[in-house]
Amino acid sequence: MRITSGPAATACGLAAILLWSTASGLIRSVSEYFGPIGGAALIYTLGASLLVLLLGRPRLRHASPFYLVTGSILFVAYEICLSLALGFAVSRPQAIQLGVVNYLWPSLTVLLAIFMNRQPARWLIVPGTLVALLGILWVVSTDGLSLHSIVSNVASNPLSYSLAAACAITFALYCNVTRRYANGQSHVVLFFLLTAAVLWVKYWISSETLPPFTLAHGLELVAAALGLAAGYALWNIGILRGNLTLLATASYSAPVLSSAFAAAWLGAQLGWQFWQGAVLVTVGSLLCWQATRQAS
Repeated sequence: MRITSGPAATACGLAAILLWSTASGLIRSVSEYFGPIGGAALIYTLGASLLVLLLGRPRLRHASPFYLVTGSILFVAYEICLSLALGFAVSRPQAIQLGVVNYLWPSLTVLLAIFMNRQPARWLIVPGTLVALLGILWVVSTDGLSLHSIVSNVASNPLSYSLAAACAITFALYCNVTRRYANGQSHVVLFFLLTAAVLWVKYWISSETLPPFTLAHGLELVAAALGLAAGYALWNIGILRGNLTLLATASYSAPVLSSAFAAAWLGAQLGWQFWQGAVLVTVGSLLCWQATRQAS
């Protein structure tokens, strides 16, 4: 069924935000049973299959060769960094913490847009970026704004924190490259297929082995893949035909929504300071977005 009306398309976009908010908790849960690499490979393989069913095969005839290469590299790098950062986290609370670090990408997207796409911006960009960064530091630190606590937490798992930081940078670059070179075309099906292929290559050269499938873990795997794939499919409808201003505003609630779902799903106990940091990241991102909206 093709959705053409504005309200219905906007509802699809809002549904995509809710589906994406389940990703961090489900990816972590799947990786605990199937392994960080094998679990991610299964999620993106199933997700790619669902996207082919929902959106059809990749159509590359009119695509920019530069964008196909650059967009593919950035998208695949982001998805792999995100799934492995969550999978290699030493605990469930740390996985949720890393998910918030990933959400620095909205602020970075605006900053990079100023330089890459000549996006006009007002003075709010400065406090917005600082508030978002403060939120990340507040989340990573578990003892006020303590440098010792931040360094200690990062040193406990430098790989995952590095991957989470790489997530924010690569997705911000992806957003700006897509805006400039994609010519309004979506190649998310191709990108998902490539992500799955790279993850399987990494799996075969790793020492991981997949455990036997069970009904409970199989359903969890389907839920994770469906959340990612359906999220991208519905988001495409929303941004093409829905209320983009409403969707952009709603999308900045993702750090809080994602953390709330992950905490409930994983049974993780998160302190008051964590939630303060997640809200600060959201507020900082909104300020950055408002800076560009006022300027335009």
